[in-house]
Amino acid sequence: MQVEEMFTVVQTRRVKAVAVVMVTMMLFATTMLAATISTRRETRSSRKIKESTSTERRLAASRHTRAVSSRKKTAVVAGGKKVRHWEYFSASSYLSDPASGDVTGGEDPVVRDAAISALGNMNGTVVAIDPSNGRILAMVNQKLALSSGAQPCSTIKVSVALAALSEGIVTKDTPVDLGGWKMDMNQALAHSNNQYFEALGRRLGFQKVSYYSHLFGLGELAGWNIQGEHLGVYPSEELPASLGGVGKMCSFGQSVSMTPLQLGSLIAAIANGGTLYYLQHPNTSAELANFQPKVKRYLDIAPLIPEVSVGMLGATKFGTARSLRTNFTSEQVLGKTGTCSNDGTRFGWFASFANSQYGRIVTVIFLEGDHAVYGPKAAELAGRFYRNLGEHNYFAGKNVPVRSATLLK
Repeated sequence: MQVEEMFTVVQTRRVKAVAVVMVTMMLFATTMLAATISTRRETRSSRKIKESTSTERRLAASRHTRAVSSRKKTAVVAGGKKVRHWEYFSASSYLSDPASGDVTGGEDPVVRDAAISALGNMNGTVVAIDPSNGRILAMVNQKLALSSGAQPCSTIKVSVALAALSEGIVTKDTPVDLGGWKMDMNQALAHSNNQYFEALGRRLGFQKVSYYSHLFGLGELAGWNIQGEHLGVYPSEELPASLGGVGKMCSFGQSVSMTPLQLGSLIAAIANGGTLYYLQHPNTSAELANFQPKVKRYLDIAPLIPEVSVGMLGATKFGTARSLRTNFTSEQVLGKTGTCSNDGTRFGWFASFANSQYGRIVTVIFLEGDHAVYGPKAAELAGRFYRNLGEHNYFAGKNVPVRSATLLK
């Protein structure tokens, strides 16, 4: 046999061998795939789970209710140990028409339109107030705004800060020891630090905390003859120590129920230099024409306003309310966020005022719902509201500029 013929035979045998190997591998892969598919089908078809009677009842009931959302929550128990668990929310974050049924005859139409547009279909309320006289310029979703209120979350920190400053416990620059590290009021308000305000609450004690809370309008009607307004609740006794005591009351308002109007009246007093007005909501053009401001009391907080204003401005510039700046940066805004939950409902608060040379407007946004609701979300909506006003020249449209009081030191 010649060399060329031998080479050809060898090459042919090699090709046949390779072909056999490839066919064998393909058959093996096909067999394995079939076995895998077959195994999964058998597992699914043969799976039988018998639920308990109580579980089957809960499953049956859940088929007739909407799904709830959840998020992981961290709780700190005795000894500083952190325990994680799932928190389930049953409330909805959205409404088809939040403004339905509102009485609007005496409201500012520009402010109301701006508020409705900002709120959208969120399950919440927007209350806009003129801090110079206590007039409610707009109140969207009045049913919620006038309800019995909700836990104030971290917005309670504003009143606690004023109480601590009034008592001379701290200044805005005093470093407070939080167990190995320190923080001052400027940072604590901006970043909404719970440990800082728990420490202030313990130093103040329940009696003083309660005194200042009532002085600033909690536990009483904020409005003057506003039909349907509720009181909210400020407890007559300190929260039990097992639940965190006065510290938890001062860090995120546990056991307290506050209304949007109550928070709005306090922020208005900060914005105007210390006058706590009764809030009034004219229902008709005639009531608006006869509007007269009504003072509830004067608060001795004018020297303290520059102290809290640094942290409130920090909240919108770099802190928990910085989401406001995605929508609005043309005017200075001071504010405070709040986020917490209770009984399957999550709350999102943001109280603020725009500090313009033409005057100020106070805004409280309160949201209820599930994981879509939180303080920074309310701040984002506030940014939309102020932007809407700016697009209608609301701030520059006043006839006479007013002197803007010094807020910052």
